[in-house]
Amino acid sequence: MSRTRVYATEAIILRRADYGEADRLLTLMTPHLGKLRVIAKGARKITSRKAGHIELFARVRLLLARGRSFDIVSQAELIEPHRSLREDVLRGSYAHYLSELIDQFAREGEEDAPLYDLFANGLMWVCQASKPALAARYFEMRLLTIAGYRPQLFRCAQTQTPLEIDQLIAVAQTIRLPSTAFSPTVGGVLCEKAAVGVKDALPLAPATLFLMRALQTMTFDEMAARAGDYPEHALQQTERAMRQYLSYVLERSLRSTRLITEIELDRRSGDPYQSDF
Repeated sequence: MSRTRVYATEAIILRRADYGEADRLLTLMTPHLGKLRVIAKGARKITSRKAGHIELFARVRLLLARGRSFDIVSQAELIEPHRSLREDVLRGSYAHYLSELIDQFAREGEEDAPLYDLFANGLMWVCQASKPALAARYFEMRLLTIAGYRPQLFRCAQTQTPLEIDQLIAVAQTIRLPSTAFSPTVGGVLCEKAAVGVKDALPLAPATLFLMRALQTMTFDEMAARAGDYPEHALQQTERAMRQYLSYVLERSLRSTRLITEIELDRRSGDPYQSDF
């Protein structure tokens, strides 16, 4: 059976690279074809009509023609440019991070509409959130849930017993609450007994545990409305726990995390520079 030569798809530009003298090689995330690599011929020419429609992180509608090595972009229509991701270096660094995560979890040629929808939403969250870091944490938790790696945060991940912190809250809310251990290898939080001898157990302050639970149970709008309620130490601990968990799941560290760290350090030192990706 012959395949249709021309077909249409919605897509987000995941990566792009120069190809040949004037072309661009695009890596797309699509809802029904998974990851897809295509060629935009002549896109680097000043006179190209496609160039403005295939910017990095843009959400587009494409008409593609099948080719021998790569399919070819025949037409491109812009749906959402996500311009702030290319104009603000911190938001752009988080967009690179989301793209790197999607690149790791997505498969070429495999339909994955939930992953595509999450990516589209995640880029909008990073564009609009007062705290892009919180948007990234929310994205991570939803991504892990879709991929089947949702961490256990409400009972001990090893014994399935209630946590000491929840038992203390039930009897006396004013008592000083203990930290809770989180283990990437076990897949979630641990009770005191189970945490003994677990080498990668990380201590989570009570505020961090409650923040991570909120990431699992709240909508993004609810999280964003309460962004000012989350203490900085809880955000930083959550970032550390999620990065270590993702590194364990993927069996590798992500390169874009180093860029984010460098930019955030520069901004804290009083150098809120801007850049155009």
